[in-house]
Amino acid sequence: MKFTKQIFVTSPALPPIEEYVEHLKDIWQSRQLTNMGRFHQEFQTALISYLQTERIDLFTNGHMALELSLQALNLTGEVVTTPFTFASTTHAIVRNGLTPVFADIKPDDFTIDPKSIEEHITDRTSAIMPVHVYGNVCDVEAIEKIAKKYGLKVIYDAAHAFGVKYKNKGVAQFGDVSCFSFHATKIFHSVEGGAATFTDPDFGRRLSRLKNFGIKSPDCVDGVGANAKMNEFCAAMGLCNLRYVDEEIKKRKKITEVYREILSPIEGIALNPVQKDVTPNYAYFPVVIDERQFGASRNEVMEALAENGVVARKYFYPLTNTFDCFHGEFDAAETPVALHTAKRVLTLPLYGSLSLDDAKRIGEIVAGCGVG
Repeated sequence: MKFTKQIFVTSPALPPIEEYVEHLKDIWQSRQLTNMGRFHQEFQTALISYLQTERIDLFTNGHMALELSLQALNLTGEVVTTPFTFASTTHAIVRNGLTPVFADIKPDDFTIDPKSIEEHITDRTSAIMPVHVYGNVCDVEAIEKIAKKYGLKVIYDAAHAFGVKYKNKGVAQFGDVSCFSFHATKIFHSVEGGAATFTDPDFGRRLSRLKNFGIKSPDCVDGVGANAKMNEFCAAMGLCNLRYVDEEIKKRKKITEVYREILSPIEGIALNPVQKDVTPNYAYFPVVIDERQFGASRNEVMEALAENGVVARKYFYPLTNTFDCFHGEFDAAETPVALHTAKRVLTLPLYGSLSLDDAKRIGEIVAGCGVG
């Protein structure tokens, strides 16, 4: 039976409206709407504690956190990264005048393969930009060894990894900088927003100037910067949502368990792994469909869900190294695991307000597409 109301792949969590309205009253009274006001500062402090980081800076969105972090590191030449990611990762590199060099991913957890990273390092390489895909943590230890061996910077795209821990350490503690997205589609959001976490205070000063037009002081502008400051409305929403994010994660865990119970026994459907030593955030529920074993393709499963009022997403497809804007520049055949996965992956709806009954029905629709 078709769902009476369309179910999307994600739905933003929202705090009680009364809590947000109380913050709005303060904003109306102060008339300070942006420029690192009260809620911006309170949000920064709360995130430092939650993410277990030494320093943090807030941005208008996660992409600007990535783009300006790259710029603040004064990089040149090539950055080794993954094509199995959202456009933002690759575009941040290119928009800094750097060359993305694409390493392949691991087939089990979809994160960048350290062996492939090392194979792609040249005398022009200045940094590595790995991605914690679906909340799966990269092999941070192997990546750190490679970075130290070759003297490279590491910038983690942690857009999917809010609240994730590895060996009880928040992922914000890894690399020279980790960048988070607080977009409304994420497990935690401030409507729009982002952050960069780091330890180096000099880097932090450069980054702060870059997000505020290069302004050093009221009388000195000693660099060319952007305008990437988070406003008070978004900061207030972030503060409200931060109080409930752990509850959201618990709800998502229960939905994930429903999907796993239905789909894990089915031949031809590979599920997101349970990583050792990782405290997950249940940000996404990807399935990788082997048409030969399962009896239906990824696209056919997606169409069956759509016919029943369910919007799933081919996330990540296409690979960034196949984008039209880079036509002829890269060869996706050089990242065969990523290419294989992108053609077969489908992310199912996952958000705290999705009922367990609806999750069960979605899982059954997927299972019903197969031969058995």
